[in-house]
Amino acid sequence: MKATLLQDSQLRYEPNYEPVPIESAVEVEVLQAGICETDLQLIQGYMGFAGVLGHEFVGIAKSGKYQRRRVAGEINCACGDCECCAQSNPNHCPNRTVIGILNHDGAFAERVWVPEENLHPIPDSVSDDQAVFVEPLAAAFQIPAQLDLSDFQNVIVLGDGRLGNLCAQVLQGYKKSPLVIGKHPEKLERLTKLGIDTELLSEVSETRFSDLVVDCTGSPSGLATAYRLIKPRGTIVLKSTYAGDHSPNLAPIVIDELNLVGSRCGPFPMAIEALAASEIDVDSLVTSRFPIEESIKAFQVAQQKDQLKVILTVKDNANDKEDNGAE
Repeated sequence: MKATLLQDSQLRYEPNYEPVPIESAVEVEVLQAGICETDLQLIQGYMGFAGVLGHEFVGIAKSGKYQRRRVAGEINCACGDCECCAQSNPNHCPNRTVIGILNHDGAFAERVWVPEENLHPIPDSVSDDQAVFVEPLAAAFQIPAQLDLSDFQNVIVLGDGRLGNLCAQVLQGYKKSPLVIGKHPEKLERLTKLGIDTELLSEVSETRFSDLVVDCTGSPSGLATAYRLIKPRGTIVLKSTYAGDHSPNLAPIVIDELNLVGSRCGPFPMAIEALAASEIDVDSLVTSRFPIEESIKAFQVAQQKDQLKVILTVKDNANDKEDNGAE
């Protein structure tokens, strides 16, 4: 099958990749997949991953209870037998594989194998483009899943990229009126059009004025910037992962008695419901698209500062909707 993979630390497109099917999982025929910041970090050595990349996707289930329906898939594939799994915490299963990230081939391919319990059906009102955003949007919804947002008055989102945009929209939906601070005027303008306040990082003069800062910068410098903006005893939510060893200065956490919250994957049902209800704008985030055969070029474009979401088209769904049971 056609696939884009990381092998010997090199990104390459393989037109005749031989997959290893997972018998206990559902084969999903991939329609579209999105390139995200984690993928860009993986090709720089994050997690030491080797295999097919890609974890934001929409496809057609080939078997199981969602057979012939469009689905998106949660990325953490748990063992089902450990203490974490027994406590309904599969995202932290120590034996898990992670689609396109850890010991599990991903969705930059014609097929991906996903445990049935990880699959979520996509309603007809959600387009293929929108469905690609289910996974990162769920990660944004993890913030209100972890925190009681009523405790915070002055909320900042650091970073004007893909995830920062989605986190800001989710927080706006919770009536938190976030301020998004970023480096790119054209990306901030997209948020301004949605009624979200923005400011260029270079123009921020006030310090220590927020009680909640969400770091979506994807940069080691994000935490240091958050220290400059957070009030004593405030909360910093870390959404960034990156390649390399970047030891942070932890002294401000102790001195200012800060709460530091790691935040990763989130609730798919909330993300799907928000997309179906048109509560979150994701269509404007799609800045480029390429067929999977041009995936190397797609990755090059995705690294450009003016890009938000680059989509890989694996299979054209336009002529197959009747066959797949979609309207």
